[in-house]
Amino acid sequence: MLRTLTTASERHGLKAPFRISRGVKTEIEVVVAEVRCGQSVGRGEAVPYPRYGESCSGVVEQITRAAGELGGAFTRRDLLERMAPGAARNAVDCALWDLEGQEQPGGTPRPVVTAITISLDEPEAMAAAAAGLAGMPLLKVKVDGQDPEAQIRAVRGAALRARLIVDPNESWSFDLLRDLQPLLRAARVDLLEQPLPAGDDAALEGFSPAVPICADESCHVAADLDQVAALYQAVNIKLDKTGGLTAALELYQQARARGLLVMVGSMVCTSLSIAPALVLAGAADFVDLDGPLWLTADHAGGAALQGGVLEPPAFSLWEPSAALRGLHSLRL
Repeated sequence: MLRTLTTASERHGLKAPFRISRGVKTEIEVVVAEVRCGQSVGRGEAVPYPRYGESCSGVVEQITRAAGELGGAFTRRDLLERMAPGAARNAVDCALWDLEGQEQPGGTPRPVVTAITISLDEPEAMAAAAAGLAGMPLLKVKVDGQDPEAQIRAVRGAALRARLIVDPNESWSFDLLRDLQPLLRAARVDLLEQPLPAGDDAALEGFSPAVPICADESCHVAADLDQVAALYQAVNIKLDKTGGLTAALELYQQARARGLLVMVGSMVCTSLSIAPALVLAGAADFVDLDGPLWLTADHAGGAALQGGVLEPPAFSLWEPSAALRGLHSLRL
């Protein structure tokens, strides 16, 4: 049966400003792709990211162009061959997975502990935010290169028991990274995410960090692992970077084969984005899928947080396929 592909963009407001070292956002704009086949409609969401040269208008244009080039019987394999990794392919790939799940339902994701993000701010404000989240099992701390020591100490002092991920978003120098090693150890940080700018991280080769360092901006797809595995101890898999769940599965398998830790993350997004990411999340070492929790309003039946544990969205939003059955408990 023939398939038709359409797309549209949406805006969603945030409960509070989301600040990282590169800037601040008060709303998000996402792109939703729909693949229709008969009476069934599969949906997938993408978050275009300016850091990677993406925009909503550009992603909509890519998907519209792909709809004309792919024909009416396209598959996920066709996407891998005809579309580049990134947000546009992610939206279409996840829509195809949703369509397949409606035809052959099955792979139920399980609830997972997710990191709750503390936005970059003055140390006092970050401490106050951490105090309000002190009962959460895992916190992610956004820092910059100006005063990361004060930011980390403020959060750790207000949340003594939580596990910590520290994320500078490429804002540190290698000298700063080296100098902060004793602090990271003393603050009991579990993971340091992308401290150095992507493309300027060769200094990590041969470096022995106090805590594992995770590649985010430096790792998009499995082909990046030859370089990444020599520099990092972990990778952050985001479907908007890999270009969908299909390529994310490949990145996961190859990262595990190389002995790397795995985080499954997302942009600030709706539950339609994180539903397919939850397929992988149960098999990850770290999960950072709190994006929908920042929204003033999510989809009906969206993901819900219970004491730091993220409950998956309803299948009416996105349906896992039987082909994914058992993957949520996979350990390699």
